[in-house]
Amino acid sequence: MTPQSDEDEVWRQIVASYNEPDSAEQPWPDSENLSPADHEPEPTRRVIKASEPEDDDESPLDQEEDDEGHFVPEPPPPLPKLDLATKVAWVALFGGPAYLLVAAMSGWDMQGWALFTAVAAFIGGFVALVVRMGDGPPNDSGWDDGAVI
Repeated sequence: MTPQSDEDEVWRQIVASYNEPDSAEQPWPDSENLSPADHEPEPTRRVIKASEPEDDDESPLDQEEDDEGHFVPEPPPPLPKLDLATKVAWVALFGGPAYLLVAAMSGWDMQGWALFTAVAAFIGGFVALVVRMGDGPPNDSGWDDGAVI
């Protein structure tokens, strides 16, 4: 017999004995076998307790203890004021592609100078914003430049 025919015979035996009860001894007691009725979930019961009356005489000290552990963040700082050059750079950065998108969706006939101006505005706005970012620390950072390893 070839190894392939042995494997085929083993599979035939497995398929033939699929619906037959297992003759091997069960590793658990018969009382633990489930019947079809055991699969239905039991209804859950909820116990509702009456609420306790609230004390209106709570001292401020008790309220502080209740608030302990709850983090309340500070309000965020206001946004920085933008100068005119930064505002123009942002308008150019978004205005150029916005014009191209609206013109393409509307089917407008775009002249070469209009395309050039929109692309130049996008590139110019991007370059202006990158140049204005700056690489140095903020002016109010003081003498300490952080951890140096």
